[in-house]
Amino acid sequence: MRRETMCIQAGYEPKNGESRMIPIIQSTTFKYDTSEDMGKLFDLQASGYFYTRLQNPTNDLVAAKIAALEGGTAAMLTSSGQAASFFSVFNIAGAGDHIVASATIYGGTFNLFNVTMKRMGIDFTFVDPDCSDEELEAAFRPNTKAVFGETIANPALVVFDIERFADAAHAHGVPLIIDNTFATPINCRPFEWGADIVVHSTTKYMDGHDTAVGGCIVDSGKFDWRAYADKYPGLTTPDESYHGITYVDQFGLEGAYITKATAQLMRDFGSIQAPQNAFYLNLGLESLAVRMERHCSNAQKVAEYLQGNDAVEWVNYPGLPDNKYYERAQKYMPDGTCGVISFGVKGGRTAAETFMKHLKIGMIATHVADAHTCVLHPASSTHRQLSDEELLASGVSPDLIRLSVGIEHVDDIIEDLAQALSSVK
Repeated sequence: MRRETMCIQAGYEPKNGESRMIPIIQSTTFKYDTSEDMGKLFDLQASGYFYTRLQNPTNDLVAAKIAALEGGTAAMLTSSGQAASFFSVFNIAGAGDHIVASATIYGGTFNLFNVTMKRMGIDFTFVDPDCSDEELEAAFRPNTKAVFGETIANPALVVFDIERFADAAHAHGVPLIIDNTFATPINCRPFEWGADIVVHSTTKYMDGHDTAVGGCIVDSGKFDWRAYADKYPGLTTPDESYHGITYVDQFGLEGAYITKATAQLMRDFGSIQAPQNAFYLNLGLESLAVRMERHCSNAQKVAEYLQGNDAVEWVNYPGLPDNKYYERAQKYMPDGTCGVISFGVKGGRTAAETFMKHLKIGMIATHVADAHTCVLHPASSTHRQLSDEELLASGVSPDLIRLSVGIEHVDDIIEDLAQALSSVK
C-alpha cells in the first residue's frame, strides 16, 4: 500500500462484525485462566497483555500503523516525544558510553542529552550537521553507541544529511537514530536513506489537533546487533531479569530492539501512552497525508509572500530555492518538507512584539505542527530572560518569529500576516 492508504488501513484489520475503529482498551490489567498462562507472558514465551504499564492492545495497533508508514518492523508508543528520544538511546547505551548527536536538535532533546543523561554517565559529542568529514570522524570514540539527528531541525530548520551520517555511523558499527517529527513518514522515510531507528513526537503533525501528548520509536529491523555483539551486550547476551533470554536470538533483528525497550525500559520507567491518547493519535494519522500536503503547500506560498514583504528582514524555509538546504531538501523530501517557517521582522524585538499583538488568525502558542496556524516570538516568551546579546549567542535573534503554518485557507493566513506586518512599517 502507498502511504496515503496506510494512514487509513495499516495496523488494524477488523474481522467480520468488529469495530471499524481501533477499540480503546481502557484497562490497567488483563485476566487469565491459569497462572501458567500468565507465567508465559512474564517469561516472554508468549504474546499477550498483563499490565498496561508495559503494553496495551490499543497502543500496539497504533504503533503497528506507524511502523508500516515508516517501513519498519516493530514500534512502540511512549508518553511523549521526550520519552521516545530518551528510550531510543538508553535502550543501547549506559554509564560510560558515548553518543554523537547533531548540535541543531530540538532544545528539549539537547538538554535531555547534555544535562540529564550526562548525569547518568552517558557522554555526548555535538557536531555541526554541516561539519567536515574530518570533524565528523573525530567525533567518534571506541565507546560510541549511536548517532542521533533530526530530519528537519526544530526550530533551526536544518535539513540533515541522513545518508552521509548513516554511512559514518555504520563505518563505526553503530546505528543512526533519526527524529522524523517535522517531516513525518509522508514526506521522508529515513530508513530508505540508511537510518536504523526513527523517533517521533506524535504530539505534532501525527496528532495534529492539540489533543494528546505522545511519542513513538520505530525499528528498521536492519541493524545487525550480532555483528557488534561486544558493543550491545543488552541485546546479544542473556537478560537475567527475564530468565536469561537473549533478545536477538529469541526475537531476531526485526524484534529485538523494541522488545527489549518494552520489556526493560517500559517495565521500569512506565512511560506508556494512555490508550485514550493512542485512539486520538490514530484519528490524526488517518488524515496525516492530506494534512501534510496542505501544510507544505500553504507554507511554500506563505514563505514566498514573506520573502517579498518589505517589513521582513529574512526568511528561512527549506522550500525556497535560495535556502541553504534547498538541494538537500529536494533529495530527501521532494514532495515537501514541513509547515514551519522562521523569519525576522525589520525593527528587531520591538517590531516583532508589535507584529505579534496584531495577529488575528495566527494563534500565539509554544506549539508547532498543528492544524491551527501557530506563531511564537521566542525573545518575548520562551527566551524572554535573555538579553539581545545572549539571544544571538543561543542562535535566536531578537527579531525571529517562528511560524507554524496551519491548514486554513492560505489567503486568510497571508492576509492576517499582511495586516500584522503593516503595523510595524
